[in-house]
Amino acid sequence: MSRIAYDPVKDRFANIIRSSKFLRRIFYFLLDLFFLRSWHIRKILWSVGKKIDRKGEWQLLDAGSGFGQYDRFILNAFGNVKVTAVDVKEDYLRDAGHYFSEQIKDGRIQIKKADLLAFKSDEKYDIIICIDVLEHIEEDVKVMQNLSALLNPGGYFLMHSPSHYSEEDAGDEESFVDEHARSGYSKEEISDKIIQAGLTPEKVHYTYGFWGHKAWVLSVKWPMLWFNKLGMIAVLPLLIYYPLVLPFTLLMNLADLYSVNQKGNGIYALAKK
Repeated sequence: MSRIAYDPVKDRFANIIRSSKFLRRIFYFLLDLFFLRSWHIRKILWSVGKKIDRKGEWQLLDAGSGFGQYDRFILNAFGNVKVTAVDVKEDYLRDAGHYFSEQIKDGRIQIKKADLLAFKSDEKYDIIICIDVLEHIEEDVKVMQNLSALLNPGGYFLMHSPSHYSEEDAGDEESFVDEHARSGYSKEEISDKIIQAGLTPEKVHYTYGFWGHKAWVLSVKWPMLWFNKLGMIAVLPLLIYYPLVLPFTLLMNLADLYSVNQKGNGIYALAKK
């Protein structure tokens, strides 16, 4: 059964933007525009981070930083934050190091290779984010326990992952979940695991609900399929396709952002120590 090769598609884009900060800024903009999880995560970070930022210097850990898109948002949004970004992929870290070279010199961000099962730090953090990472790790509770130990009392842990409802997509030939250790979490499961990690869940919410899922299919899933089949030739039809569908998908994302979804293909949890 053929499957979407999701990581190779992301890596293809990474190769294109690798040497250009300008192209990387465009790439970050597109990630924030098209991926609904970014809408939810930035909304929560803005709300929680503003309260902390007013008090002076504070520390944030991006556990599984990937391309570094959230680090860019955080550094731009908060003047008093210092970020530590860790990941296991050396090429992603190297590229992020190039993009954030000025912020590294200023001491606003550190970029490190780390296994989240073993990561230790002398720093204590006020916020730890772990976005679309835990679904890749078998020992997810151990990771959350490790991260919990790095939080200051009163600090926040924010995660996002596919939900157990994403199993509904897992059976077709266009699934994105081949590289996952699990298909996703229910509200009850992630709440229980957060409690096992010594944290108190504050809000657990489904993302990619009715409207969000439709927006994802139109703006992400179908274009990814085309890139898998056609490579960069897919850019040509997409130049016609996106102007037609983008206004509708953005409205759908906005509807998801402010909906109380009873179910959805994604899930986030905000917890406090």
